[in-house]
Amino acid sequence: MRRVDSAIQRYALLALAAAGLFGASTPLAKLLLGSVSPVVLAGLLYLGSGLGLALLRALPKAGGAPREAPLHGSDWGWLGGAILSGGVLAPVLLLWGLAGSSAAAASLLLNFEGVITTLVAALLFREAVGARVWGAALVMLAGGAILAWEPGRPLALSPHALAIAGACFCWAVDNNLTRRISGADPSMIAMSKGLAAGSINVALGLAAGGGIPGAGATGGALALGFAAYGVSLVLFIYALRHLGSARTAAHFSTAPFLGAAISVPLLGEPVTPGLLVATVLMAVATWLVLTESHSHEHQHEYTKHTHRHVHDEHHRHAHDGSEGPEPHAHEHVHEPMRHTHPHVPDLHHWHDH
Repeated sequence: MRRVDSAIQRYALLALAAAGLFGASTPLAKLLLGSVSPVVLAGLLYLGSGLGLALLRALPKAGGAPREAPLHGSDWGWLGGAILSGGVLAPVLLLWGLAGSSAAAASLLLNFEGVITTLVAALLFREAVGARVWGAALVMLAGGAILAWEPGRPLALSPHALAIAGACFCWAVDNNLTRRISGADPSMIAMSKGLAAGSINVALGLAAGGGIPGAGATGGALALGFAAYGVSLVLFIYALRHLGSARTAAHFSTAPFLGAAISVPLLGEPVTPGLLVATVLMAVATWLVLTESHSHEHQHEYTKHTHRHVHDEHHRHAHDGSEGPEPHAHEHVHEPMRHTHPHVPDLHHWHDH
């Protein structure tokens, strides 16, 4: 029986918490759909995340040194690409695809995001992805298909279906681009994404004939967006920092299952055999990733970067006294080093295999 390496896999709890918050948004958002169009609601949820995080960032901070690293020059390029792919292109493709697809077909296609994220991570960004992670992604995909499948509904490949698959690809690129800057302040990244994506989606919704709902529904959507999109994304970025894109995506793929489970008591939806089977598959996939063990001799090359850290085996550098107490963030150097220990593709383990 494989054991869970708590030193590494404790960060999986962040990804699972992010999935729980995001999954809960689906049944809760259904309660708001009677008073607002889906596109405008999506925009308000994004805006809620950006505005809520902006308010948090405006609060006075305790202590002297910054707890997180700021975004630097090239980081804004990665962030801009993430916002363009995930906040602009993906919603447009999804909305156009939904206009000509059945709900069942759309749900099935959206389950591909986790697998596509893993493919993009491995093929385009050269992230190390082992057999257990691939297996977990496929098991999670199967569970999502069972959860979304409706007997008797034909599934056909069409331009609209391809558009939904394209949206999944754009979100996969977004996840991997965000992974590149996950060493920077997650709240700043999530706030920027929320404000940009929210503004774009609200504009799209209004252009399509939607309207802004009453104060109660608007306030509810903004509050839900802050928790389910803002806080969730901050946790997701922390998980990206420590686990890499593929493993974080595998854990985050539990969101549809958690949302379906919450719908049972909240909306009175039935407990179906499909939900039970999908839940078992979700647990199997999560176990596969949690019990992964990856250890080999590897080389750390010379690196200079900035991120929040404590002094451990990978952080043995000099200080000038201005850095403040640990954990702290400042520019530091990693000298070349070769050693062997269990690891995942975090900020310090991005090497060839």
